[in-house]
Amino acid sequence: MDELITGTLEKLFEGTVWAEGPLWVPQSQTVRWSDIPNNRILEFNPATAQTREYATAVEYTNGRTLDHDGSVVQCSHGRRRVERDHDGVVTGIVDSFGGHRLNSPNDVVVARDGTVWFTDPPYGILPGTTEGYEGEQEYDGCFVFRFDPITEELTAVVTDLIHPNGLAFSPDESLLYVADTAGPGLGVPLRIAAYPVDGGGCGAGGTFVELEDDAASDGFRVDVEGRVWTSAGSAVRVYSSDGELLTAVDVPERVSNVCFGGPDGKDLYITATTSLYRLRTSTRDSASRH
Repeated sequence: MDELITGTLEKLFEGTVWAEGPLWVPQSQTVRWSDIPNNRILEFNPATAQTREYATAVEYTNGRTLDHDGSVVQCSHGRRRVERDHDGVVTGIVDSFGGHRLNSPNDVVVARDGTVWFTDPPYGILPGTTEGYEGEQEYDGCFVFRFDPITEELTAVVTDLIHPNGLAFSPDESLLYVADTAGPGLGVPLRIAAYPVDGGGCGAGGTFVELEDDAASDGFRVDVEGRVWTSAGSAVRVYSSDGELLTAVDVPERVSNVCFGGPDGKDLYITATTSLYRLRTSTRDSASRH
């Protein structure tokens, strides 16, 4: 334990095939996450310590975030789109770029100006996938996009990564962090890249941290001090805004993603293969809308 980690790792639920996309939902005071291969969304209620199926036959949802109105913006592999869940009513936000279908949107954040930023790797359309439907990449790439809901303009803001995955803004939204999980099999290192945000786009990026071959940064969050809390294989790691490793917590399974939540925002919820875990911390998400 240290000044950042103030509690021990707790297992809250077990029974998923691949747990992903955790989000604290303030309205219901629950954690919502995906069991992608089982095509369902689960919710854990800390007050009762019970987990329920929030929805089934959900078209392989993955990452999600909270919009300013309290609705949940989520990624759908099956529908190849970013969509909105408002009190259980699901509607599409964007599903194409330049007349071509998206690949399989993976993770998403909403900026302070209401624009929706998301990654679009191919994991939900690859041959043999259990997280969507086999399909073709139609726009010949895997980009990070920015969607303006007012103008309905979709802009490719990062085009130099192989498989962009997790993403998050720095506290002042001057930087966009994006994980590339393509890995050595495709000739690139596992890493988190950082891009300066310039208005509606991004400038040239560089490597924030490079990770070992068995420590992919699948998903992450940035806290109020600018520290990056990321999955890293079978662990959660915390990096300073300068890329220094501050601490790490081993997890018994491969970690996919994390989110801050709880009544005061200081509980870190961790999705890891078959399970949902919780870790008490001394900080909270920089993008918190509690």
